[in-house]
Amino acid sequence: MLKGKKLVCFDLDGTLIDSVGIWNQVDAQLIQQFSQQQIDLHSIQQQRDQQLKSYKHCLDPYLEYCNFLKESYRISQLSAEQIKVQRYAISQHFLDHIVRLKPQADQYVKSLKACGIAVALTTTTSLNNVKGYAQNNQAIYSKLNFLHDFDLVLTRESVTNIKPHPEMYLKALQHFGISATECLIVEDSLIGVEAANVAGIDVIAIQDEYSIHEATAIKQRVNYYAPHFKALLQFVDINAIHLDHKKDIYF
Repeated sequence: MLKGKKLVCFDLDGTLIDSVGIWNQVDAQLIQQFSQQQIDLHSIQQQRDQQLKSYKHCLDPYLEYCNFLKESYRISQLSAEQIKVQRYAISQHFLDHIVRLKPQADQYVKSLKACGIAVALTTTTSLNNVKGYAQNNQAIYSKLNFLHDFDLVLTRESVTNIKPHPEMYLKALQHFGISATECLIVEDSLIGVEAANVAGIDVIAIQDEYSIHEATAIKQRVNYYAPHFKALLQFVDINAIHLDHKKDIYF
């Protein structure tokens, strides 16, 4: 699985961290607060995934999503820009205190680095959120600091086109000067897997409860489907693992 690989790229939400359900709760609270409607969390996730995919070519897909919320739930008292501000205000508590790393995600990342494999964070979440996890969420940064422990960090602001467009992964290849065959991608969602496929890069999917409805389609498109990070650790050379190795900072 790792033979010949010089770089492993990690998605963030749903892959390294348990956060997809958090965003469902954030959107549910936002909708209820401004429209007095109660929507089940599964439906919220499905509509968000669908809308973000349709807005992938827009300058700010998340602003377009907030405009979708405004129109769909008749939130007349706020503009799309104001809804976006409120959405992130609601999310702050969740991001700083509720979100956690997936079990052994930190061990897998550090094990790869100990083996001399570069690691990149390649996420369509915002740089502000990544910084928040790295600076405010002690449960996360005490185990894995996204700003210090990765050799490259690419966020929504780093690209023009978000997943399933392959731009983010192609940019990572360019940064390290490597070919697609020398890279491996770890994702959790169908959108992310599709981006890897288009880029021509091998991809592993980590099971996430909020992507179960896509599991069949995901399994058809990946090189390996893992139930958890423990299953991936078996493919790392145990003799090369030194989890307390010195951390290098690259920017």
